[in-house]
Amino acid sequence: MYNNHKVVICGVNTANLKVLTEKEKQDLMVRVRGGDTQARQEMICGNLRLVLSLVQRFAGRKENLDDLFQVGCIGLVKAVDNFDITKEVMFSTYAVPMIIGEMRRYLRDNATVRISRSVRDLAYRALQVREELSAELSRDPTPDEIAERLGVPRQRVVAAMDAIVEPISLYEPVFSENGDSLYVIDQLSDTSRDASDESWLENIALREAVATLSPREQNIIKLRYFKDKTQMEIASEIGISQAQVSRIEKAALQKLKKQL
Repeated sequence: MYNNHKVVICGVNTANLKVLTEKEKQDLMVRVRGGDTQARQEMICGNLRLVLSLVQRFAGRKENLDDLFQVGCIGLVKAVDNFDITKEVMFSTYAVPMIIGEMRRYLRDNATVRISRSVRDLAYRALQVREELSAELSRDPTPDEIAERLGVPRQRVVAAMDAIVEPISLYEPVFSENGDSLYVIDQLSDTSRDASDESWLENIALREAVATLSPREQNIIKLRYFKDKTQMEIASEIGISQAQVSRIEKAALQKLKKQL
């Protein structure tokens, strides 16, 4: 609940919450690793504002903010209990993805998705037409061709077919060459992610990690995830095979995971 310039959530007036400095966080985490339960409590309470700032990023979705705050606190506790003080990474850099991950898991698990009968019927008609056109054209028909045969706007056809598609793993292998496998995710541009959330996370969580990569790895990560290019496009641009791009990208991502 919002009241002028203060926020009351889960019965807590967040205007009264303490904000820890980086030095205080470091000192507390050293004590936490030594088994100091009071330091653990202080570390959790001192980072509740971080949870609150992340909760408000989901405010536009009309979710219960109290519930999201509590779920975010679970992520914060996990971050405190698992943070490696030997790594040269700020606590917030480690905690933010974990807190947001808990919130998104909660939103996903509590979402109810129902496909209407009309959408399902349209999808099955589209599938039938696709088979007919494939036989006629000796190739896979385009969505436009399917929509024209059905006499239905393209957007409706695409949405209906997407609604009944069974999910597959992004890491389903689709091709192998000399021991290097290409996966479904390798064939996709990265345009589907939430730009505002991800760009914000990149700024605070990946900046230090990316700097540890080699120039070639940095270039491929930049083209892949910041320029939204496919591996095929990157391979053509820098003059190596797609399998090589895939291998370099995966090695770079493993390095980033270790840093984070």
